[in-house]
Amino acid sequence: MIGIEATAANQIIAALTASALYMATYLSFVHLLKYPRNWHLPGWSASLVTGALAILTVSLVSLVPEGIDLAALTVSAGFLIVLFFLMAAPAIAFRPASQLVEFLAKHGDYSGLLLSGPALLASLTIPNSKLHAVLVTAFAIELSWVLRQRWANQKRQLYVLNDTDLSVLKTQAKGDLEAFRRRHGMSELILSQGPASWRGCGKKTAPCPFNFYVNRLGLNTAPCCREHMKQLSHHIAAGLDQLGAVYWLEGGSLLGAVRENGALLDWEDDVDISVLLDNKLTWDRLSTGLAEHGAREGFYVDVFKNREFISISFDMPKPWPWRWERNRLRGEIRADIAIYRKAVSYGKEVLERRSHKGALPATESGCFGVPQEMILPTSTIPFVDRDFSCPNQPEKYLQLMYGDFRKIEYTYLDAEAAKTRTGIDTGNSRSRKLSG
Repeated sequence: MIGIEATAANQIIAALTASALYMATYLSFVHLLKYPRNWHLPGWSASLVTGALAILTVSLVSLVPEGIDLAALTVSAGFLIVLFFLMAAPAIAFRPASQLVEFLAKHGDYSGLLLSGPALLASLTIPNSKLHAVLVTAFAIELSWVLRQRWANQKRQLYVLNDTDLSVLKTQAKGDLEAFRRRHGMSELILSQGPASWRGCGKKTAPCPFNFYVNRLGLNTAPCCREHMKQLSHHIAAGLDQLGAVYWLEGGSLLGAVRENGALLDWEDDVDISVLLDNKLTWDRLSTGLAEHGAREGFYVDVFKNREFISISFDMPKPWPWRWERNRLRGEIRADIAIYRKAVSYGKEVLERRSHKGALPATESGCFGVPQEMILPTSTIPFVDRDFSCPNQPEKYLQLMYGDFRKIEYTYLDAEAAKTRTGIDTGNSRSRKLSG
């Protein structure tokens, strides 16, 4: 009797250990997904931790007193591989991806539950309590994920699409909005309640998958996302002002400020801001200050120290252990903070950054830079309803980065989608010049 009770207790402990290991593997994996979302490869150390946890989970499940349970080994390993691929699809699809990945990304809010049938079948046919514990834990997490996304999305608000947004949408849909909406899973687009409208995202909802809508389908940035990018820009400017930072708009944000009279580009997918580090404003002071400022005001801050890159997102930070689950979302409204430092390159004073941007020339140290006098001292320019810091010579800076920056080009848009909207954007740009 005592032996039976001891065996039962050992099985319970082993099952609980397997469940805890799966949870740790899951959290490590969703944390790892922040890298592809930011167009970076995961670091070796983080990847090794996730891989080691997955191997430990499978090993514990498959080891039995008689040796190795091959059925449990096959099912647990295959289950983790397939489920984690389903989870990763939205993050992978931040870059142009295969049709399969795009399809899985579109259904990422519930695709994990598709494995519940095979998991139930495995539980009924394989008498392994540790495997059962892993499958039940995984199912509970996926069900919780689905229910929380559905609950949050009930709080979306309607925005009426303006004439330009609707014109671009109709152009890309070739006139058939309903078929276009169904084909691409655009649950945000409402066509049955009068004028075409948009179920907009907010702080308490998942963001629109506008990286897909903008870059792959060639649509305008959704009205809710434009509003949130404006709020995000103001938030970051306030935080940098508090730190006494020297910063400026760059990239597409500066292009909108100069070419579009202080507005975002119609197809903008992020906010670009650069910060100058020096003896007073170090990396640690900047990253800590922005993280604290974001936490106080409800913005998510991701810090990549090795790459000297900071990503600040509009969505609200969640408490542990759900903090990293945002990496499973299909969209992200964010600002990219690039770091510059003073340097001398080929005898000239420059400001240089580690990462490549546009056509910025390489510096003597192997980084990428711009003449210092083109940036400093910074000036100001109207941008999203406030005066924003910008380079001293913004047009020369844009010319260095993009060449003929007055010409409309779609750097990240799908080629076919860009081709269909060219006429609309050319006409709108002409109208803005005349009105400005």
